[in-house]
Amino acid sequence: MRNAFSSALVAAAQEDSRVLLLTGDHGYALFDEFRRCCPAQYINAGIAEQNMVGMAAGLARAGFRPIVYGLAAFVPIRVLEQIKIDICHDALPVTLVGDGAGFVYSHLGTSHQSTEDIACMRALPHLTILSPADRFEMTACMALARASTGPVYLRMGKSDIGDVHAAPPELSAGAVLPVRAGFGRLHFLATGSMLRPACEIAALYPGAAVSSVPVLKPVNVPQIAQICRSNDLVVTLEEHSVVGGLGSLVAEIAAEHAPVRICRIGVADRFSEHCGTYAYLLGEHGLDPAAIRTRIDRALQHHA
Repeated sequence: MRNAFSSALVAAAQEDSRVLLLTGDHGYALFDEFRRCCPAQYINAGIAEQNMVGMAAGLARAGFRPIVYGLAAFVPIRVLEQIKIDICHDALPVTLVGDGAGFVYSHLGTSHQSTEDIACMRALPHLTILSPADRFEMTACMALARASTGPVYLRMGKSDIGDVHAAPPELSAGAVLPVRAGFGRLHFLATGSMLRPACEIAALYPGAAVSSVPVLKPVNVPQIAQICRSNDLVVTLEEHSVVGGLGSLVAEIAAEHAPVRICRIGVADRFSEHCGTYAYLLGEHGLDPAAIRTRIDRALQHHA
């Protein structure tokens, strides 16, 4: 997925000289090709993320199309006020890329783990939020971001978990992408790194459907309401807090349009207790396959 991001970035810069890449002293190997092909469009702003966002806002006002890259714990979390005031207030065409979202930087502890970014960004007006699950969704999300006339946040989580799609999907603002058809009892809605686990776990439940939610804002309310209306149980899966993320989004829509039992699977309202591998942290927070199955089985038994 990171390679797909890099390729889309280079292609965009080569086609449009207004595209500029700003990084907060991160992503060197990732941007080797960009620096080789488009050196004049690369700006290393150093470890000064607040200033970098302000710089991007000024460049956008001057007619450029800045892409701001950082670790998700820093972009957007460290620079939320600057994103709100400098970029979103005037709906400037700046794309913010938060890499390593969720538990990717597992060994580095809470300071580098970002499980609250969607919640923080959902409340900002004018902002589109994208959360691709594989390289094909990444390519489609980058095209959507490039076509946007306003601010975009692209969340990049675990990038090496494999493909779900066979080709870049047709992606429009708010799209929910069907991945696996079902017959109306159980529907998985997953975003980002949790889509592939959702597909693998859904295969254990006959008739379970799976949909990907790569666009978290704006969201297609009628489409999600119809999924809620048509199923006995909707399971949301995300490598993000259960507060304010995909699960909250679906629950809000269901409460207003189509009440249904929802099982929100994500990070509980707490910090990690220990550092460890990515797999360890998924286990600690109940996002490993066995824990997910236990939650789903309990929800199904309760419904029955």
